[in-house]
Amino acid sequence: MRAWKQWLISQQIPQFEDVKFEAASLLSELYCQENSVDAAKPLLRKAIQISQQTPYWHCRLLFQLAQLHTLEKDLVSACDLLGVGAEYARVVGSEYTRALFLLSKGMLLLMERKLQEVHPLLTLCGQIVENWQGNPIQKESLRVFFLVLQVTHYLDAGQVKSVKPCLKQLQQCIQTISTLHDDEILPSNPADLFHWLPKEHMCVLVYLVTVMHSMQAGYLEKAQKYTDKALMQLEKLKMLDCSPILSSFQVILLEHIIMCRLVTGHKATALQEISQVCQLCQQSPRLFSNHAAQLHTLLGLYCVSVNCMDNAEAQFTTALRLTNHQELWAFIVTNLASVYIREGNRHQEVLYSLLERINPDHSFPVSSHCLRAAAFYVRGLFSFFQGRYNEAKRFLRETLKMSNAEDLNRLTACSLVLLGHIFYVLGNHRESNNMVVPAMQLASKIPDMSVQLWSSALLRDLNKACGNAMDAHEAAQMHQNFSQQLLQDHIEACSLPEHNLITWTDGPPPVQFQAQNGPNTSLASLL
Repeated sequence: MRAWKQWLISQQIPQFEDVKFEAASLLSELYCQENSVDAAKPLLRKAIQISQQTPYWHCRLLFQLAQLHTLEKDLVSACDLLGVGAEYARVVGSEYTRALFLLSKGMLLLMERKLQEVHPLLTLCGQIVENWQGNPIQKESLRVFFLVLQVTHYLDAGQVKSVKPCLKQLQQCIQTISTLHDDEILPSNPADLFHWLPKEHMCVLVYLVTVMHSMQAGYLEKAQKYTDKALMQLEKLKMLDCSPILSSFQVILLEHIIMCRLVTGHKATALQEISQVCQLCQQSPRLFSNHAAQLHTLLGLYCVSVNCMDNAEAQFTTALRLTNHQELWAFIVTNLASVYIREGNRHQEVLYSLLERINPDHSFPVSSHCLRAAAFYVRGLFSFFQGRYNEAKRFLRETLKMSNAEDLNRLTACSLVLLGHIFYVLGNHRESNNMVVPAMQLASKIPDMSVQLWSSALLRDLNKACGNAMDAHEAAQMHQNFSQQLLQDHIEACSLPEHNLITWTDGPPPVQFQAQNGPNTSLASLL
């Protein structure tokens, strides 16, 4: 253990400050690699205690211990350390590193859902970033960090329309950074010798949050375009860099594009990409631990798309068991409730319990505008299946009001077509047509295959009822085309070996269900 010897020797020789603290840093990393975190923490605390006269190492060791606590999911201790670091950086005159500490703390507070503490902290960070005059790349990287947190905060709150100005600023900021050359002049303050992320990593991150926005808004072709760009960039970076954050970016991008595929009627490709996520998670136990719930959620959504409802229930139930993230929990529960609604009276008691827990009229468990609008939709769907049409209309109009306010296009399309179906059942053909036509237009724009299938069937029946034979024939032809596309894709997906993943509900992903090659798309060369 060379690092251990360096640490022991250097403590006895005052002149060996850098050796002493580098040895402590390396030794704690070795302990962590050997899963001896309890040995790493006191070592770092001791090094932090004796490094206060060495600003660079004191800050670096504080960051390192905060990261260790974060990996252990002890976010309170991590936030405390980052607060200590921010105050120390202020005292030694490093506003740049103070901002890094505060932004890192803001990121953890967002993860903890401590939104009341996030607002004043981000306001302070914004002021520090704008007032700091220094290396242009460092300044722009702080701005990217700040804007990424702001955009993520808006997206977590389901505010897709409100986030647009921040997202535009972020995209302009990353373009500015890409034109700047690295300044080789070292900062005069040793506490400033840090950087948040390399420029190339920041570029991928901006693509990623753009994909997240496009997905929530229902701009699925845009999401596909930015995912392709980000994955191409990642492929190049991973050839030269084995940083774990790149694999995390890749998994999150794939998670979003999988949901896009399921909506656009590409189930077979989605299933192969789920297998890719399994393979990436197999390479890193920490990655699997962080994404297991999302993986089972994606499998649940896939099961719904191929009408394997018992498997969907098992996957969503497994995902609920594995997550403690409130927004993901609410997303899973709304989808599980929709499965039970479609299954009829088999799960009435459980369904009533779920609907009560996601009641948007009373105490909804999360602040997300998008998820609350989705909960109104699920309540409307339930009332429709129960034959309580006036109640269903009330819920769906609330969904429409909320989804229009934040440009949630997919929820708008789903609500319109369901309202159109209700008016059709009630015999109000004109009002039904007024709902179904815009639903079809919006679904085509997304494009959402299921809503297009549903809308075309309603348009066929509406035009038949109104005696419009030519329009009825055209709608019937559209319906047949959508049906054939979805059926062909359904058969292809169910015939893949990866389809057996729908039975996996425990432990690590089963290797035998995964294809050796990636999907036959532009993403095939990723692994």
